[in-house]
Amino acid sequence: MTPSERLLEARLLLVDDEPANLALLDAVLRREGYRAIERVTDPNEAVARHLAFGSDLIVLDLMMPGIDGYALLDALHRLTPADALMPILVLTADTTIDAKRRALSLGAKDVMTKPFDVFELALRVGNLLDMRFLVERLRVARFRAGQANA
Repeated sequence: MTPSERLLEARLLLVDDEPANLALLDAVLRREGYRAIERVTDPNEAVARHLAFGSDLIVLDLMMPGIDGYALLDALHRLTPADALMPILVLTADTTIDAKRRALSLGAKDVMTKPFDVFELALRVGNLLDMRFLVERLRVARFRAGQANA
């Protein structure tokens, strides 16, 4: 499988309480060729869906009822092994520097504000997936090297 094919096979989880936002994100990402996309409107279901789906990347809104994006960031960050990378792209209407800093400090790998540029979103998703798959290849190589030395 070529690197570009691997990217298009990536599993993307979209979390936003607004169905219209999810529909737009889904359409943009499918236009880019991504096929494995799950949508979650209830933030209470996001962690379970992530674990069941095996997400390669999560696009997450911050301002949601009940469990907000910050609490989800914290929970998802705690589930990720120290030597792994779970890229989370926060997509929020909150344009304050505090929101951006807090999201990044809780484990988000990138932050974009709404409304967003569809081309920029596609590029950022691709970049984050490139990084994720590179880290995974390094993890496998380290594991194999450790087994060879044992």
